[in-house]
Amino acid sequence: MTHPLVLQLRFTRIEFQRGLEGLNDADAIQRLDPMNCISWNIGHLAWQEQRYWLQFMQSENNILLPELNTNFRFGALASTPPLAEVQQAWNTIINASDPFLDTLTEADFLTDRTFQMGKRAWATSPGNLIQRTIYHYWYHNGENQAIRQMLRHGDLKVFVGNIDEEAPYRAA
Repeated sequence: MTHPLVLQLRFTRIEFQRGLEGLNDADAIQRLDPMNCISWNIGHLAWQEQRYWLQFMQSENNILLPELNTNFRFGALASTPPLAEVQQAWNTIINASDPFLDTLTEADFLTDRTFQMGKRAWATSPGNLIQRTIYHYWYHNGENQAIRQMLRHGDLKVFVGNIDEEAPYRAA
């Protein structure tokens, strides 16, 4: 059975994508300094998921899209990538990550692991990584909605969707 934290991550991803509905490429690449543009945020979250679920948790060499590690990492230079390009990258990483996430157990989430980040080692649990990912999505979801408001988009989605039916609390 899929762990409840994985189900929460999936709901969060759905809500993130719901917040992009009706977005066109011209608006997705609008950069309102000092914020990154919406399309960059999508690539950034794909980078995080690739890093955590493919590289950290499976293999340091499990890099499907190396450009994510260059163009969308924390601290990367601002850019305005095409919406379709980053959406495809995001989908590729999500589809590659989900089978692995389905295998994680409560014991897996609680067991600290050491991850190599360049010359630095970082010890944390997969449970902390998944919570960090969920919170990161909500951060950028809010940022994206703020950008859309500044671009005068109307009829934006109300959050947090249908959590009672789609992602209710479940014990581990």
